[in-house]
Amino acid sequence: MVSQEQRRRQLARDKFLRQQQRRTAARRKTRMRNSVIASVLGVVVIGSLALYVTKPFEDDGKADASAEVTPSAAPTSKAPDPCDKPAEGEAKSETWEKEPAMTIDKSAKYTMTMDTTCGTVDVALKASAAPRTVNSFAFLAGKGFFDHTKCHRLTTEGIYVLQCGDPTGQGTGGPGYTIPDENLKDASLKDNIYPAGTVAMANTGQPDSGGSQFFLVYQDSQLPPSYTPFGTVSDAGMEVLKKIASAGAQAADPTSGNTAPNATVVIDKATVTKT
Repeated sequence: MVSQEQRRRQLARDKFLRQQQRRTAARRKTRMRNSVIASVLGVVVIGSLALYVTKPFEDDGKADASAEVTPSAAPTSKAPDPCDKPAEGEAKSETWEKEPAMTIDKSAKYTMTMDTTCGTVDVALKASAAPRTVNSFAFLAGKGFFDHTKCHRLTTEGIYVLQCGDPTGQGTGGPGYTIPDENLKDASLKDNIYPAGTVAMANTGQPDSGGSQFFLVYQDSQLPPSYTPFGTVSDAGMEVLKKIASAGAQAADPTSGNTAPNATVVIDKATVTKT
């Protein structure tokens, strides 16, 4: 026969187990929301100032890579939108099963030009140091993959980046294939700092999981050297990034965890040219 004291202890154990289950479920939900990776950033390590992907996502059964920045940007007061209305058109949804064949000249110089609603951002690409990344961007830009896409994430605290490259605008999209990490020992990365002006790949937190999402650093940011640096923003482009950052970011979306910029940041047209 179960005594009153034994019954009391059993009820206490049951209550403790229920509490533990609720806490475990809450932690799992938080992990899925923040990293179901990023960001980074893109850009992206849970609980640290790194960049991870929001989540691996499925496309025809193939794992792809999208990215978000962690931690989320602190919401800032709503400022007037400093950017223009997007050009007419919609982002494409085409994907590919394999990384494109190498077509760029690794010894040549390439520039990626992004005509955005907030101004033109030119990026000098590092073809010799990150050839497969630059080749992928040249391929995707040539297909119009980045055209009419929204830059979906801005971080304004801890790390300072604008994240773009997802046709879904939610941090969950990509090209259908992944590319390997490159140039992780770039001379510009000192003391785990990605300097202002760096353009780097977001990933899922796993090696060689980059897709199409990338981040632009508008202020020196401390991140582990896990995100392929493949370009440098021009001085004029930095002024555009600072204008976007000055408008602040929205509160984190409860579903995706994204902290969207207050500014309407859309890439109307992206091109990669040999210079």
